[in-house]
Amino acid sequence: MSDVLDGLVGSVAFTGVGVLLLLGGFLLVDWLTPGTLRHQIWSERNRNASLFLASALVGVGAIAFTSIMTTYAEFWVGLVSTAIYGTLGLLLMAGAFWLLDLLTPGKLGEIIVDPEPHPAVWVSAASNGAIAAIVCAAIS
Repeated sequence: MSDVLDGLVGSVAFTGVGVLLLLGGFLLVDWLTPGTLRHQIWSERNRNASLFLASALVGVGAIAFTSIMTTYAEFWVGLVSTAIYGTLGLLLMAGAFWLLDLLTPGKLGEIIVDPEPHPAVWVSAASNGAIAAIVCAAIS
């Protein structure tokens, strides 16, 4: 019975960290793009913003998953490492966003919330996926 209780506590704790990381991903994308992201996606149905946000959320979810799967034997160390790796992934995604914005014409944030489909959004989303894959590989 003790194993079941430990598993339940671990599930709730790791889910809590995961939800906080996903919230951080949402807030980060909202900060990187002009306007209100909630309005862009849910009211304006902006596919560019949706794709970019989805790539950030899937990326940070993959990082949290990898960290949990390779977690240390000690519960608290695993929990803290998941939070640290997830935060690192978000910061690296933001850094890649800024670098891409610097190296390409136009303002990337404005392109991401533009209602017209734009290939730069796919490149930005792929960048999020690549960053997440690199962090996942570094964890394992």
